[in-house]
Amino acid sequence: MSTATTASTAVAYTIDSAHSSVGFKIRHFMIAYVRGGFSGVTGDVVFDPVNPENTKINASIDVNTLHTHDPKRDAHVKGADFLDAEKNPAMTFVSRKVVSTGKNQWKVTGDFTMRGVTNEVTLDVESAGVESKDPWGNLRTGASAEGVLKRADYGLTFNAPLETGGFMLGDDVHVHMDIELVKKA
Repeated sequence: MSTATTASTAVAYTIDSAHSSVGFKIRHFMIAYVRGGFSGVTGDVVFDPVNPENTKINASIDVNTLHTHDPKRDAHVKGADFLDAEKNPAMTFVSRKVVSTGKNQWKVTGDFTMRGVTNEVTLDVESAGVESKDPWGNLRTGASAEGVLKRADYGLTFNAPLETGGFMLGDDVHVHMDIELVKKA
């Protein structure tokens, strides 16, 4: 009796933090969106194109890289009313489930931790679908992801009621990520 062996189709990558970012937008005064982002994204991805359920993502975002194009607002958002960067310097995402939804598209569900609180989130992910060699011989690929987080789910309850109704800040935080990956040797 012979046992067949199947080769792994998984490929390991490192997130290139110099070419990756996380952006967000949130309703302000119920009338417009305020945008910001983080540049300190690090982590690893083990991608299995044949068996996407075997894909693993482990990423971290440096809270202190926050930028909203307003230094006073940045300081406030990094402070205890919001992200509390001094006590919680990183946000993390660890995937638990990956399901293909089309060519180069997936639903990725995992544990997102912010401010010491962990909740399950699902992201819509689209990959570049190709690898390219950079001038130094490294193989690279990329992906983008989108999702919505609820501030209240993470204890981010700072707000102010508006005289005309509603609140200063919405609860929904729309997140968009652009991630560039370098294949591990």
